[in-house]
Amino acid sequence: MDTPGIDVEYVAQLARLEIAPEAMPKLRSDMAAIVGYIAELQEVDVEGVEPTAYAVPLSNVWREDSAGESFPRGDMLANAPALVDDTLIKVPQVLPGEGIN
Repeated sequence: MDTPGIDVEYVAQLARLEIAPEAMPKLRSDMAAIVGYIAELQEVDVEGVEPTAYAVPLSNVWREDSAGESFPRGDMLANAPALVDDTLIKVPQVLPGEGIN
């Protein structure tokens, strides 16, 4: 399906993309298929269908915020890769030059 109205070079320029010349026919074909699919969707009768942004209704699920039992500190720190003074979790350096050992 080749649609001469689709200017792949122009679309690539708008998107600031460099596209190899050998990829142009495939992209033109893919874009034509997308445009064809959109045209097909425009033929669907949507009379009486309420517009929606989601396929399923969304609602927040709230639970009561209440204090409960916390995990033992020793059990939680046992999962840490390394500790500093048995209180802080030591993680690998992220930014160079921080110099904290």
